[in-house]
Amino acid sequence: MAQGPYNDIVMDHFRNPRNMGEIEDSNGMAEAGNPVCGDVMRLYLKISDGKITDVRFKTFGCSAAIAASSMTTVLIKGKTIEEALLITNETVGEALGGLPPAKQHCSVLAEEAIRAAVEDYKNKCALHEDRS
Repeated sequence: MAQGPYNDIVMDHFRNPRNMGEIEDSNGMAEAGNPVCGDVMRLYLKISDGKITDVRFKTFGCSAAIAASSMTTVLIKGKTIEEALLITNETVGEALGGLPPAKQHCSVLAEEAIRAAVEDYKNKCALHEDRS
């Protein structure tokens, strides 16, 4: 049974977040934040041979921000970088069964974090190649 403005999927990912925590040896990491509401999502990626082999998150925010972070990790784990970059805020929102209009920004955070973490990975790879 849904609670308040959130459906059962959102509440499940809020109460039982998947892939929460840090990856100590991540090779892609980013933080996305919303200055209006104060939500902050940090996304850690472990990428090997162009594939996301592990993903974790740490989020400071509301129920919807935590649920969106959790769902994002489920959606991108095991995907190639290219597939992960196809994940949009709409994809995250749909996978959660919808978010209230006032909470749409939480799925936007997720999309921004994916793009920034992949960019961080690519920058680190370029740096590594420059040093080789």
